[in-house]
Amino acid sequence: MDSRLPAHLEINGLIRAVQAAGGFATVIAKGERDAGTILIVTMDRQGHQRLFERMPQLDGSRKFVASRDQDENNPLEFNEYLERRKRQDSDIWVLELDIADAERFIVNIGTV
Repeated sequence: MDSRLPAHLEINGLIRAVQAAGGFATVIAKGERDAGTILIVTMDRQGHQRLFERMPQLDGSRKFVASRDQDENNPLEFNEYLERRKRQDSDIWVLELDIADAERFIVNIGTV
């Protein structure tokens, strides 16, 4: 039996946590309800974006790690990457968090 939470519950929980802390979170792309891949986009005050993805770890856990940073010299490349990922995987969720120190909401979710 899989011990992971369904994707929609993780997404809803993260949205509520960010909103309760005074931030804003929105679903950019809605994926498969139970087992969709989750990508999380954060943005700092300067508008710099960072992408977090769940990656398998050596200990068997699946933690969210920063996988991509927006290139200051080519800011459109970040959004192009997200669009490419959505085309490759129709089950993918993309969630954007707009809150200071967004990483604090991501670091502990999704660990098995």
